[in-house]
Amino acid sequence: MNLTRFGGFNSFFLATLFTAGAVALALTTDPPTTYDPADYVAWDTYGGHPDATRYSSISQINTQNVSQLQVAWSYRTGEIDTANKSQIQCQPIIVDSTLYATTSRLNVLALDAATGRERWRTNLSKFWTGENSWAGTNRGVTYWREGDDQRIFVSAGNYLLCLNALTGQPITSFGQGGRIDLQKDLDYHKEKFFIVSNSPGTIYKNLIIMGMRLPEGLDAAPGHVRAYDVRTGKRAWIFHTIPQPGQPGFETWKDPKAHRRIGGANNWAGMSLDVKRGIVYVPTGSATYDFWGGYRKGNNLYANCLLALDAATGKRLWHFQAIHHDVWDRDFPANPTLVTIQKDGKSIDAVAQISKQGMVYVFDRVTGKPVFPIKEMPVPSVSDVPGEELSKTQPVPTLPEPFMRMSFTEKDIIDISPEHHAEILEKFRELDPHHLFAAPSKRGIILFPGMDGGGEWGGAAYDPETNLLYVNTNEMPWAIKMVPNPSLTATGPHAKAQTLYASNCANCHGLDRKGNGGAFPNLTALKGKRTVEQVSAVLKNGKGAMPAFAHLPDADRLAIVTYLLDLKPVEPSRVAGASNRATATSGVPTAGQKREVEGSEAPLKAPYVMTGYMRFTTKDGYPAIKPPWGTLNAINLSTGKIAWKVPLGELTELTKKGIPPTGTENYGGPVVTAGGVVFIGATKDEKFRAFDKKTGETLWETTLPAGGYATPATYTVGGKQYVVIACGGGKMGTKSGDSYVAFALPSTP
Repeated sequence: MNLTRFGGFNSFFLATLFTAGAVALALTTDPPTTYDPADYVAWDTYGGHPDATRYSSISQINTQNVSQLQVAWSYRTGEIDTANKSQIQCQPIIVDSTLYATTSRLNVLALDAATGRERWRTNLSKFWTGENSWAGTNRGVTYWREGDDQRIFVSAGNYLLCLNALTGQPITSFGQGGRIDLQKDLDYHKEKFFIVSNSPGTIYKNLIIMGMRLPEGLDAAPGHVRAYDVRTGKRAWIFHTIPQPGQPGFETWKDPKAHRRIGGANNWAGMSLDVKRGIVYVPTGSATYDFWGGYRKGNNLYANCLLALDAATGKRLWHFQAIHHDVWDRDFPANPTLVTIQKDGKSIDAVAQISKQGMVYVFDRVTGKPVFPIKEMPVPSVSDVPGEELSKTQPVPTLPEPFMRMSFTEKDIIDISPEHHAEILEKFRELDPHHLFAAPSKRGIILFPGMDGGGEWGGAAYDPETNLLYVNTNEMPWAIKMVPNPSLTATGPHAKAQTLYASNCANCHGLDRKGNGGAFPNLTALKGKRTVEQVSAVLKNGKGAMPAFAHLPDADRLAIVTYLLDLKPVEPSRVAGASNRATATSGVPTAGQKREVEGSEAPLKAPYVMTGYMRFTTKDGYPAIKPPWGTLNAINLSTGKIAWKVPLGELTELTKKGIPPTGTENYGGPVVTAGGVVFIGATKDEKFRAFDKKTGETLWETTLPAGGYATPATYTVGGKQYVVIACGGGKMGTKSGDSYVAFALPSTP
């Protein structure tokens, strides 16, 4: 099939979408969940509650008085790294009167939730010598309690750490001196690889269930899901997201060695829990390499799946795969939302999963049956990249309606000025025609919805009073182009370094090392401005949002550094503290060579690679498509219809020209309350807003000290309701910040 034949796909898709009816859902044997407002007063779990509804039954702040909100307290962490765009993506949790959160350097905080006064603060590196810093992002912590035993679990680097919730001191009986190494107990033949866990674990009784973030390349480990005993740190169970021989799903990988050669299919977005039934819902991401799948032919279970697992044992109960053989990086980006919806006169316990592709998938929690029909649609299945084999169909929900546009044609090109339109039109015509499932190509495609959604990691909020699901979205197109892997033909003193760079750095910083605007720095600017020692330290330990690459051998990191600085390759002894150790993976073979590594062939190298994560924008940074560029949406889960949609965010330089608010790219999710209010930060204009949950009307807004690129939380202490958000900034080219700010109504005289 070719793209020309499918020129009318979007019209056909939309016609199907809006005319298809819902199927009758077989009732499960369990009675529907009864909503109890008392269960939604606390905010002690990532997503607010185990069901990740991001809903609060507190109504002290409501549509009538929300405009009176003022700053109740502010806490500054003292950690701002402007040069490296430090961020705070953490959603705090509140237990009794204590707020727990993390800093940009992944230190852990306990604050008085009424005043913001510090109760304790733990620098994790203080307790584990040899760790200089904990780089990367963190979206929250996990709390567990039994009697007087209260624990905080937090991930940093490749470790899961356990702290006393009252003192912040390590609980040394957990694992090895208070931590476990997530590189171990993975049922994997390698022991050193990149792994972090940026989303908090999920508690079920005396287990903590963990996902992890992995790289996008062929060096990634498999993303198996594991549960650990909260007291001892001992692994209790594991679910293999890349099935091993004899396990269900193994047949969906044509390569019988895929479980040893391919990584990813990991849960980085967090999970949700049906406490009553003991079911944990686990969304997974792509298998690697993300954009060329010639080494992983087949549909690739359990990548891009929503998994329903028995929380006590890890046994698979059901699964749904949203993307077969993903080559678009369409991970499920957020933990799903457990809802009880009223549909056709019946109450249905369901799980709603948002997606990067701008769709919502809704299933019966127990059976996995779709609440609305999902159809396997024929899609383009021919790639011009050698070795690729695409799926001939992809599953598309008939309802709910997509919460963003599904097509990008010439009529959709940005029109805020003739100059902007002309600039993009020229670039647009150089790329393949847009299609929702057009495979990455040599000429280049427009990926829309883009890399960062559609929906993103901030997640959705659900209101049981209105049956509305609230989700913010990015309408940012990206440009994806495939080229022959330059490392396969690299020669000269930096040949090895080019291979390492292509595997570890190119996706973010581009094959040309020039980065991507404010998102990823231009590495060609390092020459003459940074020393070998300085760049080596950042590469090893990470900094700001950049994770550490300590898992790479010293010689490999040094090879990358000298390549970036355009220096003659030097010995590892040049860098203080470096060793010249040789490991089985320190050398990367050139094309055609093979090396036995731990009983298997040398690491795979994709013959074609993507040139880098590139937003499709004008030269001054505006998205290539007509506004809106960011929206907040309310979806009626009874009918599957969009109830309302409003722009989210404003660019004042455009509104001053008379252009209506365009919305902006946004990161961080919404919170909804019984007071009738939806709270959300997320926007590039660094504002925090309150919307009427029934209409989408803006009720209040304020400018934060830095962008609130995190999901807020709401809670009560001493009879007073607060709304708090992390103001870490550092995304979309905005300034970094270091504060948590809480808002409340004025105290009565």
